[in-house]
Amino acid sequence: MTEQTAISAATMRTSGTLMSADELAARVAAYNPDSDSGLIRRAYEHALAAHRDQRRASGEPYFSHPLEVAKILSELKLDDATIAAALLHDVVEDTRTTLDDIRAQFGATVAELVEGLTKIRRLDLISSEAVQAENLRKFLIAIARDVRVLLVKLADRLHNMRTLGFVPEHKRKRIAEETMDIYAPLAGRMGLQNIREELEDLAFVVLNPAAHARITARLQELKAQSADILKDIREVIEEVLRLHKVDAEVTGRCKKPYSIWRKMEQKRLSLSQVTDIFGIRVIVETVDECYQALGALHQIWRVVPGRFKDYISVPKLNGYQSIHTTVRGPGGRPVEVQIRTWLMHEIAEHGVAAHGLYKDARSQQESEAGVTVPVEIANAYGWLRELVERLEDGETPKGFLEHTRLELFTDQVFCFTPKGDLIVLPRGATAIDFAYAVHTDVGNATVGCLINGHHAPLLTQLRNGDEVEIVTSRAQQVPPAAWEKVVATSRARYAIRRANRLASRAEYIGLGEEIIERWQERLDTTIGKDDLGRAFPRLGVDDVEDGLEALGRGEIAIGELLRALGIEAEATAAGIVPGRSARDVHGVLNVPGAVMARRVRRALPMRFCDVGAAPGERIVGIRDEEGIVIYPIFAQALERFEDDTTSWVELAWNMDELEGALFPARIRVVVHNVVGALAEVASIIGNEGANIDNLMMTQRASDFYDFDIMLEVRDVEHLNAILMALQHSRVVTQAERYAGPPEPAMRATGNEAGTGDDAR
Repeated sequence: MTEQTAISAATMRTSGTLMSADELAARVAAYNPDSDSGLIRRAYEHALAAHRDQRRASGEPYFSHPLEVAKILSELKLDDATIAAALLHDVVEDTRTTLDDIRAQFGATVAELVEGLTKIRRLDLISSEAVQAENLRKFLIAIARDVRVLLVKLADRLHNMRTLGFVPEHKRKRIAEETMDIYAPLAGRMGLQNIREELEDLAFVVLNPAAHARITARLQELKAQSADILKDIREVIEEVLRLHKVDAEVTGRCKKPYSIWRKMEQKRLSLSQVTDIFGIRVIVETVDECYQALGALHQIWRVVPGRFKDYISVPKLNGYQSIHTTVRGPGGRPVEVQIRTWLMHEIAEHGVAAHGLYKDARSQQESEAGVTVPVEIANAYGWLRELVERLEDGETPKGFLEHTRLELFTDQVFCFTPKGDLIVLPRGATAIDFAYAVHTDVGNATVGCLINGHHAPLLTQLRNGDEVEIVTSRAQQVPPAAWEKVVATSRARYAIRRANRLASRAEYIGLGEEIIERWQERLDTTIGKDDLGRAFPRLGVDDVEDGLEALGRGEIAIGELLRALGIEAEATAAGIVPGRSARDVHGVLNVPGAVMARRVRRALPMRFCDVGAAPGERIVGIRDEEGIVIYPIFAQALERFEDDTTSWVELAWNMDELEGALFPARIRVVVHNVVGALAEVASIIGNEGANIDNLMMTQRASDFYDFDIMLEVRDVEHLNAILMALQHSRVVTQAERYAGPPEPAMRATGNEAGTGDDAR
């Protein structure tokens, strides 16, 4: 039991008095001077007498409950028959009063309302799917005949939720779930926003008390911090509207804890990232003044892009109308402002109950203060009658339940498999989300989809009632990594990330194995798993597969592994020095002569840029604080130094030092996104006698990938042979020498030119 509930109930018990029949009749007469006070008094007295010996779980008289329900409905300004039915809604079920008695004493209308409520009370809406479907069917049929049945039932549920603390603990969660799943969405669908929010919050306390307490505490802090700011904003708005001769009431508003929680969950935000907890509401007389007020506010404050919605021109399905705009208020603080007329405000607060819009007689257009009420607002529950008429004939209970949910839960999307299985997804979900909701393996192998029997893009956002058929292929076992950024469900996002991580790891492990196999052949030796198991720990990697992955990624150089294996001497004796070019510059001379070159090399150490350079390519040097950076003449980074001739150093290859040396050369390879593509690229490079010093795999599109590879090659002829072999591969669509970006990759660190190993 929450503290607030306990206090509320305790206050009621100790007050010792109940609202009298005359007081209730006066409340109704205040908004309906033509009300039948006699009917209300008779219903009051009959219910009081019928329930006189009954007590609620709290110990208070049972009659206090129907009286509170009647009071809630009087706040909605409902008609006499509804107030009388509220007072009498439990007498047939819990006392000796019969429906015939009700009909004889209070008339057919009140009797029909009580009968509908009596049937609803007997239903169990949280049960097995089959039973729930049939009960929900009866429930909707009852309220479709007269929507006032639903209004009374919602008020009944609201008061029960307010006193839920007195209910045995094992029943609380069940009642809260029923409220969250059925009654709160129904209240929202009927436009009863205040009731929906209170029902959700009361259920939220029971279903997630820790989150509710945390958000409530934070709200109290924010209210204290923001009180003065909101007051200043209201005063500015009032003054601006006065200058524009717009008569308006300006008030502040605050989101409810559950509304904040739902936004945090849907958009994966922290509490500090929810910027519209507080807002401003502007209420004016006419529609024209709504747009005048909007223009005035946009003149003084900048609009936040993407945060404007005009529900006046395009009302919500439940009849809600308002303009929503978010502006940068004082100090750049984002402030949401809602602008509406008084009639729109009443409809927003009370939905179909507003101005008696639940009555068929009011289903035509009416005008009040220059505001036209559209038919779809006046008959806001028409969707319910259409639903019942459409589904009542020949529909199975299960099918009825599924289709009904489509209408109730507007924050979710309900789709179906070709076999008729229901898949529930958040709004904005795509066919990819649907595939992963079916099964992770289905999602990973998805290559296409049919929506309602027609081929459609996988990124198509699904709508309520869509039938989705997923097309899979055995050839695809790893989904495109780009899907992670477009799916709406965390399940799909995690599965895509995991599949790509495992596939990437497998590719790099395979590449590491390829590197070791090539070196075994070159050294005519055998490197077994046990050898690797002893060598990798010396390099700080305990697991062999982790070591192979690091080798494939270039995080461990093959030279380091050979040293750890104790066979570096064999590689040196064979004239093979792995990784030589990655650490030392060989075979480069300064053009003025050998003497000058030696002096320059001592004073200014040379290193290759991140593009690398191979013998046969024309090279130049650029002086920086650390020495000379060697660039091929086509490197795009040289464009930065076109006007700085003092930094240029003319260089050439010293052919005497080229023999046996390897040089860095960076290439870019575009491949089809197919299994084994990386292994084939690595195999081609290995067959050409080159070594991969570093590799990065970046996505290009859903069907293609870029490989950014730093090779160790003998010269430009060797490099061209590799590129030609790659271009003839079935998995490669493009292979070219990499010229680099217009500026060196290291410029963000303050180093004016890419440098050696770091640049790579």
